[in-house]
Amino acid sequence: MTGSFINNLYSNSKQKTPEIGMGVTECCWSDRHAYTIVDIISPREIVVQRDIAIRADNRGMTDSQDWIYERDPEGSKYTITLRKNGRWVKKGLDMKSNGWLIGSREEYFDFTF
Repeated sequence: MTGSFINNLYSNSKQKTPEIGMGVTECCWSDRHAYTIVDIISPREIVVQRDIAIRADNRGMTDSQDWIYERDPEGSKYTITLRKNGRWVKKGLDMKSNGWLIGSREEYFDFTF
């Protein structure tokens, strides 16, 4: 579950077929984090790696945010799996945990918390 309408929409939407190098977004409570697919174990199990996200605007504490992304060879890696409810979730967690959006790389920081 999320506290953000957008994050809920993203993590429960129809997902693209994963490809190595494709962007992925982790949808947290209200924040989002950018990753890249680095390995495909099976059609229902992939490995993602955290990207470097650099804020590229000067708008301060606002919802309007621009980011630049770079691959991080030292970034944290996670295995995520496609569940029977159609959501991608970190391996080992409940299928209602943070969802992931395949095919889009987004970073967002919610300043209201």
